[in-house]
Amino acid sequence: MKIDAHQHFWALARGDYGWLTPELAAIYRDFTPGDLAPLLEVAGIDGTVLVQAAPTVAETEYMLSLADQTPVIKGVVGWVDFEAEDAPTQIERLAAHPALVGLRPMIQDIDDPDWITREALIPAFEAVQQHDLTFDALTLPVHLAPLYELLARQPKLRVIIDHGSKPLIRDGALFGWAEDIAALARDTQAWCKLSGLVTEAASDWSIEDLRPYVDHLLDTFGPSRLIWGSDWPVCTLASSYQRWVDTTEMLLSALSEIERNAVLGGNAARAYNLRD
Repeated sequence: MKIDAHQHFWALARGDYGWLTPELAAIYRDFTPGDLAPLLEVAGIDGTVLVQAAPTVAETEYMLSLADQTPVIKGVVGWVDFEAEDAPTQIERLAAHPALVGLRPMIQDIDDPDWITREALIPAFEAVQQHDLTFDALTLPVHLAPLYELLARQPKLRVIIDHGSKPLIRDGALFGWAEDIAALARDTQAWCKLSGLVTEAASDWSIEDLRPYVDHLLDTFGPSRLIWGSDWPVCTLASSYQRWVDTTEMLLSALSEIERNAVLGGNAARAYNLRD
């Protein structure tokens, strides 16, 4: 089964997508399951993981309602305020919905790069583990060392690093990111998403711009802990859905069929405990 493990839907009228402004003209409109369905069909994708795009519980409830109506959505990664006193109660309530598979604070938008290590977050992390959810880490390279520290304290926390932690592809930079991501792969059980890379590259990106970063993720996490996703519709700022599908097929061409199947779906099903 092929899984797109990272996609979004949004409705602008909901009003809680603070980052989504008219300047992002190509994606400043509603995106619905009906928009994605034909793209999935052409690409042969069997299911998706719908990921939060707004830091509100209300959006999580909206996504869960979409999952109730849309069989292709196999899981939802939502949002809870991890610092709130009632975070464990909120997590318990949301986790009662069978489609909720994970939670994702928007770490990249938080000013303190060490936020993830705050003691106030410990009850939320414990609740994530208690309810067998994943923690999606929306990080930049600067957050990888704090994430390593978190996992040293919470080694049983099931973590999926989004978008390869957004390496600086447009600058051709590997130093720092490469060492920190390798340490996480070596010393923790974290998974990593092969997603969101095209929007970190220059506007005229080519497959060779991406290859050093993808090869490094393959070398470190291996095909057993790398998870494919599209980051649609955000990816359309830099690539069509099908171009990203074709690009990743070329980047993974040296893998065996079993390994490719793992990256393109099997790993997501295991990491997220996806429903049938």
